[in-house]
Amino acid sequence: MADIQTQAAQLRELLNRYAHEYYVLDAPSVPDAEYDRLFRELQALELAHPELQTADSPTLRVGGQPLPQFDAVVHAVPMLSIRTETDVSEQGALSFDASVRKELDLLAIEPPVEYAAELKFDGLAINLRYENGVLVQAATRGDGATGEDVTQNIRTIGQIPLRLKGAPPPLLEVRGEVYMRRDDFQRLNEKQLAAGEKTFVNPRNTAAGAVRQLDPAIAAQRPLSFFGYGLGDVSAWDAAPDTHAGILDSLAEFGFPICDVRAVVTGGDGLAQFHAKVGALRDELPFDIDGVVYKVNSLALQAELGFRTREPRWAVAHKYPAQEALTTVEAIDIQVGRTGSLTPVARLAPVFVGGVTVTNATLHNQDEIDRKDVRVGDTVVVRRAGDVIPEVVSVVLERRPMVSVPGADLFTPNETPQFGPYRILELHPVCPVCGSKTVREPDEARVRCTGGLFCSAQRKEALKHFAGRRMMDIDGLGERYIDQLVELDFVHNPADLYRLTLHDFLEMKRQADERDGTVPETVKAGQVTTKWAENLLAAIEASRKPPLARLVFSLGIRHVGESTSKTLADYLGSLEKIQTAPAAILRLLPDIGATVAIAIADFFAEEHNRTVIAQLLASGVVPQGERAPHPALRERLTLAAILAALDIPKLTLTRCTQIVSGINQLAALYEFSLGRLLDAGLPLELAQSLHAWLLANPSTLAQLDRLREAWLSEIPAESAAAQGVLTGKTLVLTGTLPTLGRDEAKALIEAAGGKVSGSVSKKTDYVVAGEAAGSKLDKATELGIAVLDEAALLALLGS
Repeated sequence: MADIQTQAAQLRELLNRYAHEYYVLDAPSVPDAEYDRLFRELQALELAHPELQTADSPTLRVGGQPLPQFDAVVHAVPMLSIRTETDVSEQGALSFDASVRKELDLLAIEPPVEYAAELKFDGLAINLRYENGVLVQAATRGDGATGEDVTQNIRTIGQIPLRLKGAPPPLLEVRGEVYMRRDDFQRLNEKQLAAGEKTFVNPRNTAAGAVRQLDPAIAAQRPLSFFGYGLGDVSAWDAAPDTHAGILDSLAEFGFPICDVRAVVTGGDGLAQFHAKVGALRDELPFDIDGVVYKVNSLALQAELGFRTREPRWAVAHKYPAQEALTTVEAIDIQVGRTGSLTPVARLAPVFVGGVTVTNATLHNQDEIDRKDVRVGDTVVVRRAGDVIPEVVSVVLERRPMVSVPGADLFTPNETPQFGPYRILELHPVCPVCGSKTVREPDEARVRCTGGLFCSAQRKEALKHFAGRRMMDIDGLGERYIDQLVELDFVHNPADLYRLTLHDFLEMKRQADERDGTVPETVKAGQVTTKWAENLLAAIEASRKPPLARLVFSLGIRHVGESTSKTLADYLGSLEKIQTAPAAILRLLPDIGATVAIAIADFFAEEHNRTVIAQLLASGVVPQGERAPHPALRERLTLAAILAALDIPKLTLTRCTQIVSGINQLAALYEFSLGRLLDAGLPLELAQSLHAWLLANPSTLAQLDRLREAWLSEIPAESAAAQGVLTGKTLVLTGTLPTLGRDEAKALIEAAGGKVSGSVSKKTDYVVAGEAAGSKLDKATELGIAVLDEAALLALLGS
């Protein structure tokens, strides 16, 4: 038996080496027949002794048993996307370099930044996990945090090593792109045609579809390729490179295919030259790309630059001009997106562009429609923006359909366009999906549906947000379950979650499995597990008593994040007051401008949203910590401040202070004649503007007076107790604290009146530093800012 084990091990080693030579180096050292002979020999050994088959066996490349479904994989290091630079000129590269230098505080006389420049492959991002050099798991990007386990399918790709060469670290996650070469795609379609089967649309979709086949045997038949381009989770890599280019070189040494079209360049000019060079040879490449990628080469500088929201500051994707074609607009429809945006879509006469037949193209928003003046019947230039999303570029005006309009006599008719301009808000004053009011915010290009909690088009997105960790924190209620609850009609809005029963969850799972053809064998045998459903019900039950700020954040109000939700809760004190606050009063709160105030007021003005909130409260959701308005609100609710917040043309806060002098209520202004306003010292133009507003809004000021007086009567007298020890102070957290988590420390600081910022500046009062504090601690020392450890922070809070 020992001899057989040795023989199998030698065969695996040989076959993996020959596969690397064939698929990666394109330099096979043995004929295909010899590889096939050795393969059959190993296959025979494993059939006779199944225990000999290991995770790195080449026989696994032919595909295993079909899967009932893909398991979820939580990425140890999130697979974040990078920002896209759509300026396809060299300025896109120069702008990125300028932004990096600005973030690093580099002076013009300091040396240029070194970058790694590479291709942006048009395929499917994959995370490969190797333990002790052996591939143990492959997962798709998914939503960046959670992907799907596609290990069986990825093993069928010859270019991906099953066992790494050299001395890799004990744990190594490699990220890269699964794609299909153009010649392989062409041969695949020729094969499909010869078999009388449907051809595939494009290489990218075909590659992505192959990776997500439940039957690995089908994936094995698709000619997929792979390029590595980065890392995920890594442990104990003693000789780890300190540059991105060095990482790619190491991956090549481990046996991964790394694209040769890459370079290390310096400065924005170097990036622009790489962009131009790749653009010139783009059509000659054997595979599709949709741009190039620039990354700061130094890993230390990458760490210093960090991230902006969920995008790294140290990387950008730089696009190329897309392919274009002519067609006609047959109609313009409206699609309501997951966030409530009403997107106009041109229905086109079919046209082949960018490798696919295009029948629809986005018109983006009203500003774009106006700028391009797109109308039904127009002949338009269409392109696949970023080689993916079709869009209308411009209108060929000389081909616009016209109709005759009789002029002064029958012999001199005039012509006018057959179709008028397309106005989204006029044609769709209510959402075409749910009937809620539509709005277009000031300085906003998009028209939006205000029925965020009610609109079925926004249902999934609203529920995902509602259940999130920083919102209602319903543990376990992820995207898959939400999709099933919505698609199978178990949940229509967040309030419905609190009416679900164990039977509902089990029935949902049964219907979903039958629909997807993934009924487990255990269920077929009559064994139904319920623990997962019981856990979900327990998590939903545990979420019934959220802090007020979290409940507000969970509603998904446009522009309202965690910080704004806390401001609303802290200052107004109750959900009832937040719901009834007009925009003019919301604008008086810290860091809430006109756009945010209008968005909040519009959200709560929509009857559908108020109905869902009432249903939530009726289902037992009780916001915690409700109280009277904060004492600090008193000084903000002045007559002058409220009047200024109404955005009456030309009326400044200084003028408002002048106007309200000597009156106790805003409604008293209704008694002011134009002459009296002039007597108050207002210029004629301003007096006329205010007088016209008063005539057009005969009850607004009286309503504001009543609300102001009611709130002022509830506000307690300000005392020392109302002021936290950190009121007015800004703190920055960095590193790992001994006992406090980041969220816990932030909550303690905010409870004491302080504000937590993400970056150190001259306005920072304290930096709270833990283990591995990094560059923020260095900057605090440089600026002479007080540094606290956890003990000092707790002592300060305790005082």
